[in-house]
Amino acid sequence: MGVLKIVLVDGAERASLLPLVATRPVGDLRIGIGTLAEKWRRRLNADVYFGTEPLLNALPEYPAWTGPAVYWEAGLCPTDALAAAAADLLPGQTLVWQDRAVAVYADRAADDPRQLPEPTADRVVVSDDSAVRITRLWHLFQHNGPELERDFAVWTAGRTSAPVHPSNTVLGDRLFVEPGATVWASTLNTTTGPIYIGAGAEVMEGCLVRGGLALGDHAVLKLGAKIYGPTTVGPDCRVGGEVNNSVLWGHSNKGHDGFLGNAVLGEWCNIGADSNNSNLKNNYEEIKLWSYPRGGFERTGLQFCGLVMGDHSKCGINTMFNTGTVVGVSCNVFGAGFPRNFLPDFSWGGAHGLSEYTLEKAVATAERVMDRRSLALTPAHRAILSEVHAKTADLRRGTTLA
Repeated sequence: MGVLKIVLVDGAERASLLPLVATRPVGDLRIGIGTLAEKWRRRLNADVYFGTEPLLNALPEYPAWTGPAVYWEAGLCPTDALAAAAADLLPGQTLVWQDRAVAVYADRAADDPRQLPEPTADRVVVSDDSAVRITRLWHLFQHNGPELERDFAVWTAGRTSAPVHPSNTVLGDRLFVEPGATVWASTLNTTTGPIYIGAGAEVMEGCLVRGGLALGDHAVLKLGAKIYGPTTVGPDCRVGGEVNNSVLWGHSNKGHDGFLGNAVLGEWCNIGADSNNSNLKNNYEEIKLWSYPRGGFERTGLQFCGLVMGDHSKCGINTMFNTGTVVGVSCNVFGAGFPRNFLPDFSWGGAHGLSEYTLEKAVATAERVMDRRSLALTPAHRAILSEVHAKTADLRRGTTLA
């Protein structure tokens, strides 16, 4: 039969995951140790493709496929039961979970490749109440704990951890260190969740880590960092200060003192020194978060919810983010006081007011930032940023050019 092909289809709720999916498919969302696509590759050694926006498919990391494959609702994270059901699915069958069709083994993609092909009458029902389905921004930190537990089991199965230096204090026995990582004179508590240290990662002296934690390849915890799990720090990130129950993509920095809690940072973000976000309202009320498809705020059902920041956004030193703040793609936030709870994509400013961060300036900044990591902003990436800028123009209506 050859290698199984799985196409991770964005689905109807893609818009509810903006701004994080403005620059990536739903299948590239990060939760636990890896992205949704990486979870499938690890579990089934499958070839993974993306049913997403054409501009995203133009990037080599998000290839398209429209032929015979298992077309899977991207936001549904694989578990043992779901992965086994996907592997056993036969051509022409539909997989049903919690009374909804979540996968179809079809000979071709739907006319709109962002949607599942038409479900068939031959249905296979799988029961797994532990499975996590990502349909809202806050689900990424809300469900990071169980996904970290699942990924830890998959990533470390049948393997032996590299040794940890005796200068460390390790509590519990759920620490896994990949080759090439360095961990010095830190306290690592795995009794509250597993701790995974990726290849080439570094935990500097004096860090206090209370699991679960996933520290990606070549990521760094800086001197004296305090990490409360479940937290995911993606590849090549730099993290210091205090972090609680947060998810950071790759190449993002929160390198200094300050608090980040119940938060999600996209790729190429930077949090200035001594910046903080609130994750609890003073009156302890339920927190609302900006919804792009609603054009307004929606209830989260959460008492703790902090900051969501899209790719390529930055904030200056001493920035204060209020409870439940959403920052779009390519924003530059600075100044005294609390900015509004929603900053549209390509915004420039803060509590004193917002203007438009022009596309030319934003692209120039992205180029400089990526060049520092020896990476280039490709024409395909430029096209994506240009489209995001155009699509979000109405959200910035009334601003003046920066």
